[in-house]
Amino acid sequence: MACDLNQLITEAPNTKTIDIDKKTPIEILKLMNEEDKKVALAVERELPNIARAVEKIIEAFNKGGRLIYIGAGTSGRLGILDAAECPPTFGTDPEQVIGLIAGGQDALVNAIEGAEDSTEAGVKDLKDINISNKDVIVGIAASGRTPYVIGALTYANEVGATTVSLTCNPNAEINEIASISIAPVVGPEIITGSTRLKAGTAQKMVLNMLSTASMIGVGKVYKNLMVDVQPTNKKLIERAKRIVMMATDVSYQEAEKLLLKSKYKPKVAIIMKKAKCTYEEALERLERGKGFVHKAITF
Repeated sequence: MACDLNQLITEAPNTKTIDIDKKTPIEILKLMNEEDKKVALAVERELPNIARAVEKIIEAFNKGGRLIYIGAGTSGRLGILDAAECPPTFGTDPEQVIGLIAGGQDALVNAIEGAEDSTEAGVKDLKDINISNKDVIVGIAASGRTPYVIGALTYANEVGATTVSLTCNPNAEINEIASISIAPVVGPEIITGSTRLKAGTAQKMVLNMLSTASMIGVGKVYKNLMVDVQPTNKKLIERAKRIVMMATDVSYQEAEKLLLKSKYKPKVAIIMKKAKCTYEEALERLERGKGFVHKAITF
């Protein structure tokens, strides 16, 4: 284990923060800020690989497949967070984007460190949700050596699913297992080995890209508006009205009326206004346009 850790960039000591325990709060924050500036550049270098993954996710969605994140600790929590935001933001089925974490739901709020050491647990968690060759499995592990994730990706390959690794070590074991490797190298953490910091930030940025770009790719966005937002509370109802206003250049009152007629589906309300059609016609146009508003309004 010691030898393994010595080979990991994420476990290396950061020479710039070797005396951080002697710093004032503002000095600590400046060091953190300087290190965090490196994260976006590290992610930028991985854009071609991220794009390959997005293309596969769009392909999966169009075939009825799912996007499944799986990881342990911080990595697992980040995957669950991204998955949880998809239904309210993009109107997806809760089963379309799934987050799995070693140790199950209890691990979301309690550190269950030993759970990540079982390859069998990773396999079991994927079997429990019946993955198929239609799905995309994203294994998330800052170190790239987590047994739980290794087991999951290995099994996913056997099933024929598309596998993606997300790690912050370029020579990580999971990169060799996955068909697509995403490895933003952010360098040593300010606190040695604390990968909830820069590594976690890099992972969050990549997950944002994977889900957002994929949702755009299947028509969940019109212009830059989240037109499939689910108006399930007062804030989101007001957001839906604002979206219709921005997309169609109507007043608040007319947007409210359009949403009522569209059964509070912003996407449909926009098509009704733009194409001057009924609710039923808007649904038919949307189906013909494969979910894309810009296509639906041009028929």
